[in-house]
Amino acid sequence: MKLLENRSVLQSVFLFRIKYGIGIIGIGLLLVFSCGHTPEKGSGRPNVLIILADDMGYGDLGAYNRHSKVPTPNIDKLASQGIMFTEAYCPVAVCSPSRYALMTGTYPWRSWNKSGAMKNYERSMIAPGQLTLPQMLKKAGYETAGFGKWHLGTLFPTTDGKKPAGYGAFYAEDNGANIDVSQAVSDGPTDRGFDQWLGFSSPSECWILDGNRIMGSVIHKKYTIDAASGTENLEKIPLEDYLPFITEKSIDYLREYSKKENDKPFFLYFSPYVPHVPLAVHPDFIGVTGAGAYADYVHELDHYVGQILDELERSGLKENTIILFASDNGSQFGTKNPGDNMPEGTRTDTAGHKPNFPLRGGKWTAYEGGVRTPLIAAWPGHFPAGVKSDQLFGLNDVMATLAPVAGYELGNGTTTDGFNLLTAFQGENDNKRTSIVVQSSSNVYGLRDGQWKLIKFPKKGRNTCYELYDLQNDPSESNNLAEQYPDKVGKMKSELHKILEGSSTTR
Repeated sequence: MKLLENRSVLQSVFLFRIKYGIGIIGIGLLLVFSCGHTPEKGSGRPNVLIILADDMGYGDLGAYNRHSKVPTPNIDKLASQGIMFTEAYCPVAVCSPSRYALMTGTYPWRSWNKSGAMKNYERSMIAPGQLTLPQMLKKAGYETAGFGKWHLGTLFPTTDGKKPAGYGAFYAEDNGANIDVSQAVSDGPTDRGFDQWLGFSSPSECWILDGNRIMGSVIHKKYTIDAASGTENLEKIPLEDYLPFITEKSIDYLREYSKKENDKPFFLYFSPYVPHVPLAVHPDFIGVTGAGAYADYVHELDHYVGQILDELERSGLKENTIILFASDNGSQFGTKNPGDNMPEGTRTDTAGHKPNFPLRGGKWTAYEGGVRTPLIAAWPGHFPAGVKSDQLFGLNDVMATLAPVAGYELGNGTTTDGFNLLTAFQGENDNKRTSIVVQSSSNVYGLRDGQWKLIKFPKKGRNTCYELYDLQNDPSESNNLAEQYPDKVGKMKSELHKILEGSSTTR
């Protein structure tokens, strides 16, 4: 893993110019950068903005679902300005693992955390020395900033040298009782490539970090820091104010960046805790949609995404910024219909709105409603506008896809499970990825291979059960064809096991 070596610079720059239309001046600046110097702003390398929603369904956006009861004009506008992927994957139906895939280009079950969201105060999912997306961009000369939710592990200091109170749980009455709020945290976002970070590591821990320092806490109805000491001077932010708070800070970052001269390109990671439960809709948005609190929360998210996109335009940054929008998994809300097999805990108070429409299942499941995400990629003049692509894409492909644009050469095996799918962002479909592994919140795995999808359901004390679906003709996974196509099941079963047991990248 290294910056482009001088001996290959001319060839790399030539290809870069052909792909991105950079003029002679831009090529000169790229040559300077490639020889180990920082290019000036506007050199042709784009800024990168990634917006990652939390538990938002495939069918929440009007651009993806004309039956959606949620007004999402800002994200829909972004979709009209970029390319929409209709078959993109998280590829795990729960928060932490999908974020790990995005940040490392690797399937999360290759980490120590084989399934499920990370619990309070657990160590990082990211292995020591493992390259992350922000580290890659930082090495390539970018400045990196993140706001919102990390949820990949941070080590907190304690007053007694023991594990933090509440360790390994999602809820504990004595949460954080022995946290030493005066000391710096470690192995968190700023140790994984972010120059700036403002947000929490895990929402149920409550602590808000400014860099590697605890600056405040988010106030939940359920989660508290009441048992902790030394918190008198920390800022307390009610959950319903958290989205406006991180949006304002993100906008401040963009404004300050736009004032800089001859500076680095930026990577901005905007990761709001919305529309994840508890639904903390700001009073200004309660009842606006008429489709329940969940719909109001999605609409509120769209409003603040719009503020960030507007600031990009006002600051003159939009033309040279790649914008990616996705969700970390499907929604846990939905109208429960016969055959949906929605897990226990699924919420249905959506006034007829179907967040995962037209897909089956939702968060926690390996069905499409749990693992398929809306994905929008926009870069004016470089990515096509207002088109749709059915190219398979996983969040684990983002790192490898952005590397050549940033001018960074990934070493072999750095992103074990990611492909460079930049041509897909450009509107081409060259089938570099034809399959992808998906996973529920537990040990249910699936393999999407072309139009087919196999799901493996382990059964305690019984033989493993397999389901097979033809997604081209049955996107709602309503017709299990496993008994009709035993040869297809056998072939895909073998391929799935090969990937799970080995280290080879899926096709």
